[in-house]
Amino acid sequence: MATERGRGDQSRERRRERREQGRQAREHGLADRMEEAAERVRERVERAERAERSKAAGVTGASALTRSRARLDLPRPARRRLLPEYDPEAFGRLSERVARFLGTGRFIVWMTLVVVVWVLWNIFAPDDLRFDQYPFIFLTLMLSLQASYAAPLILLAQNRQDDRDRVNLEQDRKQNERSIADTEYLTREIAALRMGLGEVATRDWIRSEFQDLIKEMDERRLFPAERDEGDR
Repeated sequence: MATERGRGDQSRERRRERREQGRQAREHGLADRMEEAAERVRERVERAERAERSKAAGVTGASALTRSRARLDLPRPARRRLLPEYDPEAFGRLSERVARFLGTGRFIVWMTLVVVVWVLWNIFAPDDLRFDQYPFIFLTLMLSLQASYAAPLILLAQNRQDDRDRVNLEQDRKQNERSIADTEYLTREIAALRMGLGEVATRDWIRSEFQDLIKEMDERRLFPAERDEGDR
C-alpha cells in the first residue's frame, strides 16, 4: 500500500512538472511572438519615418520601400479638373430668374426698344458712326445668340419646376393617404359609438317610460273596480 501510494505521488508529481514545463514553454513562445510583432511594428514605424523624412527633404528618386503611403486619417486632396467648377443650385436659381424675366412684358418692351433704336441708328446716323449696315447682319447674330442662350435657360428652369412639382405631388399624395386613413378610422369609431348608443337607455327613452308608467298608475287609481271585474 505504501509503495503504491508513493508511486501515485511520484506520477502526480511528474504530471505536475510536465504541466508546469508546458505552461512555461507556452509563455516563452507567446513572449517570443510578442517580441517579433513589436519588432515588426518598430520596423514599419521606422520605415514610415524614413519615408516622411525623405519626402520632406525633397527626395524624388526614393525606392518603393521608402515611398510614403497615403494617410487614411486625412481626406484626399481635390483633383484638378480641366473644366471649370460651378454650383448647380446657384446656376439653377440664375436660370429661373432669367426665365422669369424673359416671360414678362418688361422684357418684350426693352427688346422692342433696343431693336428700334438699333435699326434707326444704323439708318439715319452718319456713315462713319454706323456699326451695322443694312440688312443688319450683326443684329440678326445678336438675336440668334440671345435665343440660343434663352432656350436652354428656359428648359433648365422648367426642369427644376417639374422636379418641384413632382415632389409636391408626392407629398400631397402621402398627405391624402394619411387623410383617408384618418377618415376611415373616424368613420369606424363613429359607427362603433352609434352601435353602442343603440343599446344604451337615453334620457328621452327613460322619460317616455316614466310617462307611460305614470299614466298606467293613474288609470289603475281611477278605475280599480272595473279592472278587478275584468280580471275575474
